[in-house]
Amino acid sequence: TMLTAISMSAIATNGVVPAGGSYYMISRSLGPEFGGAVGLCFYLGTTFAGAMYILGTIEILLTYISPSAAIFKAEEVGEETEAMLNNMRVYGTCIIILMAIVVFVGVKYVNKLALVFLACVILSIIAIYAGVIKTAFDPPDFPICLLGNRTLSKRSFDVCAKFTESNNETRTTTLWRLFCDSSSLNATCDDYFSLNNVTEIQGIPGIMSGVLIDNLWSTYSEKGAIVEKKDQPSVAGSEDTKMSGLPYVFTDIMTYFTMLVGIYFPSVTGIMAGSNRSGDLKDAQKSIPTGTILAISTTSFIYLSCIVLFGACIEGVILRDKFGEAVNGNLVVGTLAWPSPWVIVIGSFFSTCGAGLQSLTGAPRLLQAIARDGIVPFIQVFGHGKANGEPTWALLLTAAICEIGILIASLDSVAPILSMFFLMCYMFVNLACAVQTLLRTPNWRPRFKYYHWTLSFLGMSLCLALMFICSWYYALIAMLIAGCIYKYIEYRGAEKEWGDGIRGLSLNAARYALLRVEDGPPHTKNWRPQLLVLLNLDSEQLVKHPRLLSFTSQLKAGKGLTIVGSVLQGIYLDKCTETQKAEENVKALMGVEKTKGFCQIVVSPNYRDGISYLIQSAGLGGMKHNTVLMAWPQSWKQTENRFSWKNFVDTVRETTAAQQALLVAKNIDLFPTNQERFTEGNIDVWWIVHDGGMLMLLPFLLRQHKVWRKCKMRIFTVAQMDDNSIQMKKDLQMFLYHLRLNAEVEVVEMFENDISAFTYEKTLMMEQRSQMLKQMQLSKNEREKKSITDESRGSIRRKSYSSPQSIGQDAEALLTNDCREEEAQLIHDRNTASHSAPAAKSSVAAAAPEKVHMTWTKEKFVAEKHKNKDSNVSGFKDIFNMKPEWGNLNQSNVRRMHTAVKLNGVVLNKSQHAQLVLLNMPGPPKNRKGDENYMEFLEVLTEGLDRVLLVRGSGREVITIYS
Repeated sequence: TMLTAISMSAIATNGVVPAGGSYYMISRSLGPEFGGAVGLCFYLGTTFAGAMYILGTIEILLTYISPSAAIFKAEEVGEETEAMLNNMRVYGTCIIILMAIVVFVGVKYVNKLALVFLACVILSIIAIYAGVIKTAFDPPDFPICLLGNRTLSKRSFDVCAKFTESNNETRTTTLWRLFCDSSSLNATCDDYFSLNNVTEIQGIPGIMSGVLIDNLWSTYSEKGAIVEKKDQPSVAGSEDTKMSGLPYVFTDIMTYFTMLVGIYFPSVTGIMAGSNRSGDLKDAQKSIPTGTILAISTTSFIYLSCIVLFGACIEGVILRDKFGEAVNGNLVVGTLAWPSPWVIVIGSFFSTCGAGLQSLTGAPRLLQAIARDGIVPFIQVFGHGKANGEPTWALLLTAAICEIGILIASLDSVAPILSMFFLMCYMFVNLACAVQTLLRTPNWRPRFKYYHWTLSFLGMSLCLALMFICSWYYALIAMLIAGCIYKYIEYRGAEKEWGDGIRGLSLNAARYALLRVEDGPPHTKNWRPQLLVLLNLDSEQLVKHPRLLSFTSQLKAGKGLTIVGSVLQGIYLDKCTETQKAEENVKALMGVEKTKGFCQIVVSPNYRDGISYLIQSAGLGGMKHNTVLMAWPQSWKQTENRFSWKNFVDTVRETTAAQQALLVAKNIDLFPTNQERFTEGNIDVWWIVHDGGMLMLLPFLLRQHKVWRKCKMRIFTVAQMDDNSIQMKKDLQMFLYHLRLNAEVEVVEMFENDISAFTYEKTLMMEQRSQMLKQMQLSKNEREKKSITDESRGSIRRKSYSSPQSIGQDAEALLTNDCREEEAQLIHDRNTASHSAPAAKSSVAAAAPEKVHMTWTKEKFVAEKHKNKDSNVSGFKDIFNMKPEWGNLNQSNVRRMHTAVKLNGVVLNKSQHAQLVLLNMPGPPKNRKGDENYMEFLEVLTEGLDRVLLVRGSGREVITIYS
């Protein structure tokens, strides 16, 4: 308690302490969740303490002051305890009503009565010390009766002897008849009674008797054991003897150290009484430290000295006799007091009564402070009261909870509950001081200087240890209650910013973790998509595609980093209000979709630059995104959205330059919400190029979420005419086995067919755009904005590919982008030339792209790479000659479109009814004049599919086969 008082003094002198006391200190130091949880537990502890004090008052009244006032009488031996508990329930209810009325009238009357109670307590303490001194030369006559070493209860007899001599006649006593079957000297008696003598000793031999040596060591016993005196002669009797009905003094509970600590601890819980009424103190910063520390010092001295003095004056069997049966219910401590036992009786009565009043005064104010903070919604009604601030409703609730303790009635049952709640409060007060000291926040400047974080930590550790020492199951129950309250406050969202220490700890921990993460790239085992989600907002700053956040939640499941970003066009000074509104809308939607992450709104003069800023600067240190998720621009063909596809293609280029993966969700509005459940279906992966394994990882992550959990994973790969399809399937199955992924594998063989009219139609549409613009004689700048010229269509031409033998070969050549001199990238090859190469050299020849791993065999890859790159394309020329009106069409565009059409047909055939299709995403051409052709290619590639996720890996993500 002293360590807790030191910590509390430091916190109390670090600013103004309004009403709430300990709750205010904890909540402002550790946050609303801890403050609310511990504050409510401490409130319950203070309320039950009031019940315990009232029960103590009733016990003194009925046991010592007026035993005849008992309503319930014990009709048989052994029913005394139950009768006493019933009397406590009745009288306790009456007293709590009277006390509640006194508190309701006003706290000033309680303060006046407190002076009277204090005077009675001081007189009682003085009387005890005076009585102890008197026993040194005149000990009181206080006999107790023993049979052998067993203590006898004098409630059933008056003469401590087996028989008496009167007129030379031996007569048996009442004690004889209790142990024997008749009053005759020849009666059959209890074995132990026959073998042992009855002796009478003094119960209070005095301080000079040396009884302290006998009482110095512990004497624990089981429940129902006979109270015995050490070192007293005793002869054991028959073990079959029944003890029930015999006038022995029995222990009513099992005693052990931790249980006794739990019973004793509430006597030292008054250190928070002053802090609970901090709102009524004139100068709480001065009064709380001074009053608390002096009170603990004084009471600790009195408690310890009284324990030692009682052990030095009173026999141990009397100290262990809870109900005073050995002395016929007489008050032992009262007998010890001088000049009269009534000083102790009256003092104890008023002391417990005053403590109960203090609890009924402090607890409602504590509850009112919690309610007014608004962190626990269901108790906010208790924040109201009378016009002068008296907590009327809180007082009614406190009296009702206190009545529950009265109905329990047993002090031994109530005391451990109190100990848990008080110890928990003390533990968190120490924790609050330790956290604030270690954080060294600029605001931590307590006037009380005699503290140290090690003392607070020691106090916290002792409190936690005592909780489990006293009663481990009560400790777990108390922690469970506090944990439930904590999670409730956290769930309801305690939107309070008090500059608490837990937030400071979080910031320090985050800083430390970020510095550690900065040391190096994550291991492949720990790689997961850290998403930057690019949202589009409408004119009202509302999200256009909420399903993109739903898909993010399903993909991330609360793990890893998620940054939700968007761009507002304009100047930041003019867009401050819109920015705040947009951020609020996005955060609200993130809460609805259960997307755990951060929101970042950027204002930029144009949309493209804003996206570039996000890709470059989103995140902090090692906590940066490695993957960009965005929606496919559905209206890219419309004239009014002529820049949307340019922004999209530039975003693809910038993610490639930043070495980040890219996910493009097409038909995002058809994606499922978090409330939908797919009971069947497939997630199909078209694995054309092994770009690090991201295509494999995404379905696995999606299937962790309940929306996709019942979907099966299928993997398709493309084979050419001369491939061994059976061996490819076996190799891929073995690869998946090593990856610990369950998926169905299928190898699709694609053969050469005639180029369909649809292919020419799609190509013609691109060609005719340029022809029409030329005829209109538009300027060069306008042509660059509104059309794709012949030169741009030629930019997609692959200079060195041989004529195709099959569509599978076209797909492989197209998607691997293996040629060094090619002008168009149609699948990511882990990108680009070395960044460190000089500019002069890079302008002459681009550095060779890194090796791309195919889904097919290594030998096949090498063979494809070293094919003759100068072979002609005569097969296509024959087809062109069949369509003379299209003779000027760009053959490279035709070929690309042909590949897209054929691959789309195969995908539709296999995956048209799949719940989700994942495809490798080709990269855009290096020559920007072919961007619109690139968009057409992607459109044709994914045409007819409901939900498509285009995946463009960065090459950094690798699924490891090792654990």
